[in-house]
Amino acid sequence: MHSALSWLRKNPHAWLMGYWAFYLFGFFSLEQLDPEYTIIHCFIDDLIPFNEWFVIPYCLWYLWMPGTMLYLFFKDKTDYCRLCFIMFLGMTLAMLTYLVWPNGLDLREPIQRQNVLCQLVELLRSIDTPTNVCPSIHISSTVSIAIVGLRCKLFRGNLPVHALIWTMTILITLSTLFLRQHSVIDVVAGAALSLVLMIPAYRINWEKIFPEIAPSANKAA
Repeated sequence: MHSALSWLRKNPHAWLMGYWAFYLFGFFSLEQLDPEYTIIHCFIDDLIPFNEWFVIPYCLWYLWMPGTMLYLFFKDKTDYCRLCFIMFLGMTLAMLTYLVWPNGLDLREPIQRQNVLCQLVELLRSIDTPTNVCPSIHISSTVSIAIVGLRCKLFRGNLPVHALIWTMTILITLSTLFLRQHSVIDVVAGAALSLVLMIPAYRINWEKIFPEIAPSANKAA
């Protein structure tokens, strides 16, 4: 216990991870409400066919997001703070939007095919209801990872890593549409949210807020 507290004192930015408890509580609390939902829809949604193969990149998001955060936590603490700011504030603003403007989808249709991927989609649908969708947290968090990852000094000039980031961003984005999990409107709103939050994220002096993450502090340690 003492060693854990000592580690937290040396790494106060680790407390940012505590946001997940707030997020999970807030998101699932919103799911319990039964307000009158505004249905999100645009004509482009009707042009996008269902494709169960996109469940693979959709589910990879659950590894991509925490994996990126943990990597930056240990390798680039300043960019980790930037990612937390964009991602977590984006999630908070999205949940506030769901609270004051409940919204949902009417895009899901019965799945006609029967295979392992379709069964996985059915499972996903049973867990993830078509409510609280705009702006899309799935997209806002994915775009926040792309913003920080593509600007990260660790990956500067690293074409394979940049290609991986672009590929994951595009595939995860498409997956939300081809699985009928989100409308194009949700996607655009989620991406715009992170792009706006990028501006203050790169203006804040994170090393002043958390002096322990400064390079000089790390060398001294």
